[in-house]
Amino acid sequence: METRSAPVHDRRSMLQIVGALAAALTFPQEALRAQPVLRKPPRLKRGDTVGLIKPAGYLADDFEVQLVMEAVTAMGLVPKAAPHLGSRFGYLAGQDKDRAADLHAMYADEAVRAVFAVRGGWGSARILPYLDFDLIRAHPKLLIGFSDITALHLAFAARAGFATIHGPNAGSSWSKYSWDNFKALAFAGATPLLANPAAQEDRLVQRAWRTQTIRPGKAVGRLLGGNLTVLTSLLGTPYLPNFDGAILFLEDVDEAEYRIDRMLTQLALAGILGRVAGVVFGQCTNCRATTSSIGGFTLSEVLRQHLEPLGVPVYQGALFGHVDDQFSLPVGVRAEIDSTTGTLRILDPAVA
Repeated sequence: METRSAPVHDRRSMLQIVGALAAALTFPQEALRAQPVLRKPPRLKRGDTVGLIKPAGYLADDFEVQLVMEAVTAMGLVPKAAPHLGSRFGYLAGQDKDRAADLHAMYADEAVRAVFAVRGGWGSARILPYLDFDLIRAHPKLLIGFSDITALHLAFAARAGFATIHGPNAGSSWSKYSWDNFKALAFAGATPLLANPAAQEDRLVQRAWRTQTIRPGKAVGRLLGGNLTVLTSLLGTPYLPNFDGAILFLEDVDEAEYRIDRMLTQLALAGILGRVAGVVFGQCTNCRATTSSIGGFTLSEVLRQHLEPLGVPVYQGALFGHVDDQFSLPVGVRAEIDSTTGTLRILDPAVA
């Protein structure tokens, strides 16, 4: 008997129905409430004091801390270390309550204008139950970082009501490209068009930093996302924002293709993918299985299987994630995706 696949619009309708049912069963009601009006933290200027926290992993070498201090100073800012910045508890930068207390201290300090995560690793989600979101909400300040800091970005988007910046951690290498992108958002309050640069290659056709259109089109929505693994680990918790009509951005590192497949499957079954207006998949660094298997899928094939049927604009390869040169993305701010040209336009300033 011949079988035919459903048209794209029918498949998307089915995905939305399944997503809505899954969301109602899986998500706490607080995560599904209408989002508050987005407030804007103050923009940064030279001479501002910024707080340094380690909500996840620790830095093993004092010299690395010195490099962080020097990098922040080179930005024209004054670094202020959180009280437990030098602590260690196993692979974490101190006990959970102490790391949460450091974040509280930086948000309560009127002299601190923004808060940098020194590094990622693992552990940000562990402090979420200890966070005082009333305190954080009352003191809107930019939170800057990426990777494991995704847990804080998403929780802030759900509970704090102001923009944060998915960008380099304070301990990142801070190339000129990354610095220029961050400075435009956080200091100038710019609304840039984010497009991968042309690679300087001695080739007839550019190979590095290429984007691939998975499904062409344009869409506007609230920019939400971050590290795929961290986002997936927050499913079923009250720390996810409402993804209805969002532009979902994702990146990851050291994950084999089948694990990306598994996480995207979970996002679909939980009702996330069926609700977004567009998807930008950034860099997936070292995302390749270490052992080959017959009939294995490539990353691009996995992405197409999950994202093309959504019926929304999708592209792959944007310059954010675990790479030296990366965009800074304002979480919670409206953006427009153009998956045909592989660009993301920020529509509103992230700062006042």
